[in-house]
Amino acid sequence: QVQLVESGGGSVQAGGSLTLSCAASGYTYSSYYMGWFRQAPGKEREGVAFIDSDGSTNYADSVKGRFTISKDNAKNALYLKMNSLKPEDTAMYYCAADRLRYGLAPLYMYWGQGTQVTVSS
Repeated sequence: QVQLVESGGGSVQAGGSLTLSCAASGYTYSSYYMGWFRQAPGKEREGVAFIDSDGSTNYADSVKGRFTISKDNAKNALYLKMNSLKPEDTAMYYCAADRLRYGLAPLYMYWGQGTQVTVSS
């Protein structure tokens, strides 16, 4: 059974940094595509960052240059380094996994429970 568990969220002031982690289990980690998503109250879930099987990455325009997605296949872990955080980055952040390549589209089959990020001005 696929399980994804996020951690690392918290409350920071604008300009601060956080690193989110996603621990994956229950499947062959390296054969799945993974991404980070976020959802703010009253808004739709949006793709934040995606990492392809060859290690290439793709980001939402709103986070380009500030967020970095990475993965460690040996540890079955996915990370999201977030710098220069803004109040508009406040949201619940989720990692997601699927055998199909959905990129930044929120169509993944497997989702974690989320970790809250709150950025104050």
